[in-house]
Amino acid sequence: MRIGEVAEKSGVSVRSLRYYEEQSLITSTRTPGGQRQYDAPVVPRVHLIQQLYAAGLASRTIRQILPCIDSGKITPALLKGLTAERTRINRQITDLLTARARLDDLIATAERPGPGCTRVDA
Repeated sequence: MRIGEVAEKSGVSVRSLRYYEEQSLITSTRTPGGQRQYDAPVVPRVHLIQQLYAAGLASRTIRQILPCIDSGKITPALLKGLTAERTRINRQITDLLTARARLDDLIATAERPGPGCTRVDA
């Protein structure tokens, strides 16, 4: 699969795919003309990488995680680091849920007649 196809199927830019390759997160082979070729399993791999980035993990950490996903084996040191990442993500989820609850309250107050926050139409 060529890089443009992977970009389209995975929903990421060609530039991102090149970056992932530079970071050794994905690999490709080259055609005689020098074009990148990827195997089909790269698309779910790119989705996983995107999820891990969205969760705030660094390239270095993702690079350490991917072989463990492939092999099913993990070192004690990496396990400790991943446990810390999970704790950070859980804290972030809690903060996001709190922010959403505050927004829900504000929206409910604005939609309810009476005193409180009044909606102003521009």
